[in-house]
Amino acid sequence: MGKIVCFGELLLRLGAPGRQVLLQSPVLDVHVGGAEANVAVSLARFGHEARMVGLVADNALGEAALGELRRHRVDTAAVQQVPGRMGLYFLTSGAIHRPSEVLYDRADSAFARAGGGRHDWAALLDGADWLHVSGVTPALGQQAADGVLDAVRAARAAGVKVSFDGNFRPKLWDAWGGDAPTILRGLMAEADILFASHRDLQVVLGLDFPQATPQERFAAGAAAAFKAFPRLSQMAATVRVQRSVDHHALSAVTALRDGALHVTPAYEVSSIVDRIGTGDAFAAGVLHGGLAGMANAEALHFGVAAACLKHSLPGDFNLVGAADVQAFLGENSLDVKR
Repeated sequence: MGKIVCFGELLLRLGAPGRQVLLQSPVLDVHVGGAEANVAVSLARFGHEARMVGLVADNALGEAALGELRRHRVDTAAVQQVPGRMGLYFLTSGAIHRPSEVLYDRADSAFARAGGGRHDWAALLDGADWLHVSGVTPALGQQAADGVLDAVRAARAAGVKVSFDGNFRPKLWDAWGGDAPTILRGLMAEADILFASHRDLQVVLGLDFPQATPQERFAAGAAAAFKAFPRLSQMAATVRVQRSVDHHALSAVTALRDGALHVTPAYEVSSIVDRIGTGDAFAAGVLHGGLAGMANAEALHFGVAAACLKHSLPGDFNLVGAADVQAFLGENSLDVKR
C-alpha cells in the first residue's frame, strides 16, 4: 500500500433533500467534501495511508469536518485550524431534464484567506508516493494558487510524484478575475499524471480540438499536453454520455507519453443517486491501481468502476473498498450478498 498526501480545502455541502430545489422546504442535508478530501477518503478506504493537508475554521464546523475524515481513516494532523469561516457550497440535485446546480459560498473562507496555510512540506512529504492536488484550489484566489504551487514544487524537490486533477471551475475563477490559463499551466507543468479532458486543455493551452469523437478529442488533447509539459507521463479522463440527468453511460480513457492509448468499456449508470465526487472516485481508483501494481489498462478499468459505484452513494465521498470494486468488475452481480 502507498502513502498519498492531498492538499486542498475541506468543505461543507448543504443540499436540498431529495430532488427539491433549494429551500423548497426549510431543510438542508449536510455532507463533508472537497475534491482532494474525496480522493483522500477513497484511497484510505482502499487501504492506503492518506494524509490531508490544509486549513479549516477553528470552530464546531471545522471540527466536524476533521472528525468525518478521521472516521474514514484519513490522517488530519497536518490540517491547521484558525479563526474564520468554513467554505460552503449549496447543491440542488437535478432530475429528468433539470440539471443539478451548485451555488458556491467560499469567498473569504479561512482556507482561501490564508492560502491553505503554511506547511513544512519537506516533513509532510517524507516517504510519500504521491501528492494529489486539483484546479479547484488555485481557483479560490492568488494566495491559494501560490500555496498549491509551493506544494507541487516541494513534491518535485522531494522526488514525490504529482497527481493533478484539472477540475476547472469557471464560477470560482470569475469571482476574482484570476488568470486561469497561466496559473493552471504552471501547475500542469509539474504533474506526472493529469486527470483532465480536452476541454481543460482548451482553457490552458488555448487550442481547439475539432475531432469527431470524444476519444479522438481526448487523444489530440493528450498529445498537446505531452508536448507542452515534458514531465507529464500520463493523462486520464472519464467519458460521459448523458442520456438524462438520471441515466449516463460512463467509460474512461488514458494516454501515455509513449503513444499508448487505453479505453474501457462503457457502463450504463441509471437511477443515479449522486453524481458529485465521481471524478474524484475515478482519480483515486487510477492512483490505487498504479500503487497496487496494476497495468495501466487495468488501473483505468478499476478507476471507472470506482466512479460507477460512487453514483450509488449520497454525499461527496466514495465509501466503497477495493474488494467492492473488484466484485463489480469480476461478476457485476446484483444478488444480495449474504
